[in-house]
Amino acid sequence: MSNNSDYRILLVDDEPDIIEFLSYNLKKEGFNVYTANNGKEAIAVAKRENPHVIILDVMMPDMDGIETCREIREIPGLKDVMIAFLTARNEDYSQIAGFEVGADDYINKPIKPRVLISRIKALLRRGGSVETTANEKVDMGGIKIDRERYLVVQNEKEINLPKKEFELLALLASKPGKVFTRETILDKVWGGEVVVGDRTIDVHVRKLREKLGEDYIKTVKGIGYKFEF
Repeated sequence: MSNNSDYRILLVDDEPDIIEFLSYNLKKEGFNVYTANNGKEAIAVAKRENPHVIILDVMMPDMDGIETCREIREIPGLKDVMIAFLTARNEDYSQIAGFEVGADDYINKPIKPRVLISRIKALLRRGGSVETTANEKVDMGGIKIDRERYLVVQNEKEINLPKKEFELLALLASKPGKVFTRETILDKVWGGEVVVGDRTIDVHVRKLREKLGEDYIKTVKGIGYKFEF
């Protein structure tokens, strides 16, 4: 792990008191901190500063955190940035919606500075947590997966996948026929610091099946998933 001064953190919240409080504590730890008060400003700052981690409030006027995250994930240069939602809401559906658009973590308000710093460091450690093999390019069953370029091509057609969907596909395809348990998938794709429910995995599998077809990812009831071709 490099020094904290090597990392850029973007805080996005429409409440100035929260921005000031979190910014002060992160700067005290040595992080380079940038701030935004709304979704549109967050996208502009993210494009300009290329942060390593974005802490993004869910409930904001005009453009909420879900939509902001969705737009950020569509920007090629920002698809690998780690994004954590900061929210006072605990409903499952908001977490599912967040992970569905590409969030990496979910942090509930109110939050203690030490906890936030710990979660940010965990996110930085998890950058590039997908299981890798000697062969960074996979070509099987009409699907080509280029892990280095985050690229998926099916029958000569390029398919754009959000970061977590790509990581899930790359993990399963790294060992065709192997059954990956839910616990292994959560650890390899989301990291041990993030607590998400089984439905989060199901959502990502459903999205992959919608884009790639039903034939590749098989459900092993009560255990997990495997890739076949």
